[in-house]
Amino acid sequence: MLTPNILQTIRRNTDTILKLLPLLSFVVPFVILYLFQYVAFPPYPYYYRPYSDSFEITWKGRLFYIFFLWIASLELILYWDKLQPNRVKTVKSKRTAVFIIAILLPTIYTIISNFGGLNRKIVDWTYAIGINPGCDYMPLAVEYIVFGMLFALILWSEYGTSGLKDALISPIFLVTIGVIYSIDNIYSGGQFTPFQAFVPTTAMLAEKILNLMGYQTILSLGGSMPFLYVISQSGSGWGASIAWPCSGVESLIIYTLVILLFLRTIVPSWKQRIIYFTIGAIITYFINALRIVTIFVIAVNGGDWVKFHDFYGQLYSITWIVSYPLIIIGSRTLWTKIRSREPNAAEKQGLLNRNKPSQNVPSIP
Repeated sequence: MLTPNILQTIRRNTDTILKLLPLLSFVVPFVILYLFQYVAFPPYPYYYRPYSDSFEITWKGRLFYIFFLWIASLELILYWDKLQPNRVKTVKSKRTAVFIIAILLPTIYTIISNFGGLNRKIVDWTYAIGINPGCDYMPLAVEYIVFGMLFALILWSEYGTSGLKDALISPIFLVTIGVIYSIDNIYSGGQFTPFQAFVPTTAMLAEKILNLMGYQTILSLGGSMPFLYVISQSGSGWGASIAWPCSGVESLIIYTLVILLFLRTIVPSWKQRIIYFTIGAIITYFINALRIVTIFVIAVNGGDWVKFHDFYGQLYSITWIVSYPLIIIGSRTLWTKIRSREPNAAEKQGLLNRNKPSQNVPSIP
């Protein structure tokens, strides 16, 4: 039972609670997906559960939902004063009804898709039109896209069009991940040429790094996917084809979305934005090459490269993407403090005049 003190506290913090509702509306769906990831969609045999450990998997998993919450929280913090919930005259207004329905839809979709048979229908439909083996992961791609669209709907129903524009990166991020997964499901094995075009350069960079580390390499660029074979100093060898998901194309896309959020807010100068963006993109690309290098080093030495590829590999890029905006903020703050301590032109002139002998002081005979 709510006590008068609790009710009074809620009334005082109504605006804060309303601003947090878009984020809170995804807490229940994510908790459901986390708790039931071993038994929910789909009714696969015990030996094949593609969504087990999904919140720990970086490629075709749900780890990006945590990343989404981080981006959405940052957008909320950065635009806290600017984002104002739409005022309604009555609780029973149409806008209030739309908002209430919108914040419930993520939970409703999660229950229907995972426990109501919707995901199974998506698998059956995609398999019927020839998407195989990617059909098993199409429900996850659809889930990302639907969650992104629902989050945009929630933001619009609460803040209106202007508020949606301010917090647009987080829903776009979810939709983008869903589209990337969909592309790989439909064009499996690196068949999507626009993304695969980036791979040869990344493969050559990875080859050079492996050579510097003392490994012998053989790189073939003749097929649709580059094939890299690595020989260790002990003589053991391992090779694999490199598709665009392994080369980190999705990391560059994620980097672009995240850095745009910060640059448009923190950096007013377009020239500085371009410089910051270019530096970060180059480092992100290099980190993607390091991820390929790590996969081959683990594999050629007999390690579990699949586990690294699915669970830990993308943490390279995510760590950098999360850290780079903080580096920008910290460096700009430090530079501002340094500049503020420097005397301005008027102060400098005053110091120069102070050091000069006065014209009015009489000389001593």
